[in-house]
Amino acid sequence: MTGSTSVLLTTDLLLPLFIRGKVRDTYELGEDLLLIVATDRISAFDVVLPCGISDKGRVLNQLAVFWFQRTRDLVPNHLVEAVDDVGRLDAYLPTASRFAYPAYLSGRSMVVKRVERLPIECVVRGYLSGSAWVEYQQSGTTCGIPLARGLWESQELPQPLFTPTTKADSGHDQPLDMDGVRILVGGALAEEMKEKSLAVYRYARKYAAARGIIVADTKMEFGLDDGRLILIDELLTPDSSRFWDAGQYKVGQSQPSYDKQPVRDWLVESGWNKEPPAPMLPPEVLEATSRRYREAYHRLTGKKLG
Repeated sequence: MTGSTSVLLTTDLLLPLFIRGKVRDTYELGEDLLLIVATDRISAFDVVLPCGISDKGRVLNQLAVFWFQRTRDLVPNHLVEAVDDVGRLDAYLPTASRFAYPAYLSGRSMVVKRVERLPIECVVRGYLSGSAWVEYQQSGTTCGIPLARGLWESQELPQPLFTPTTKADSGHDQPLDMDGVRILVGGALAEEMKEKSLAVYRYARKYAAARGIIVADTKMEFGLDDGRLILIDELLTPDSSRFWDAGQYKVGQSQPSYDKQPVRDWLVESGWNKEPPAPMLPPEVLEATSRRYREAYHRLTGKKLG
């Protein structure tokens, strides 16, 4: 169902629902595969808003597919097929289970392997921003890691930092140090997750820099595919990363991001108490946010949204 002809808020497929997240609806395709559908839902301050952002889900899905394909030589991932032709889904279902697939699945969904998810968000920070900057001002550390004195907001760090957190099913994620990661997944796997996260970040940062985009930080999730570490969920999207325009970058201040910042700003200014239900957003905020998502996709891929 949609809130309008161009905004998808919910899905209702004739498939077993695996999980409905803040943005994505995930369905079972037999025992070994999942169908992930990126809706246009948007959340802020851990609350899903009653309105959606036009084209947001298509940007998230197609940009994740773009990065999964480009980084698969660095680390394997769960992507089986991007759904461009909905008729292709017949290949994954027995005849008796097939149904008329809605056209909206094209461009906003992907078939992925169903694997064991690891309970860690692998955050990599290349710049001192957001919560990392707040902590640094208070204690001179970022996620408990001591940093040099005299750094400025949004300053590039000497080396990218691996700052993992827990992956909470509800509420806020909690910071982890490497000892905490080792306790959760074991020493060898912890080191591999760190190594692969940093490798993907460094690749993406170099690629994006050539297109005038700074990848300030990003977060990734991993799973185990028969014991092999693979990337899952999404990758290097405006929802999971902080993208800045290199042409507007200035050290010592907050940077405009290609994400839902207009939504956060409006909600703060509205006086909303950050508890459900969230208010409806005005049309100009919805359009400004949609425009940011589309521009991020275009600048990173060089293509118009398909």
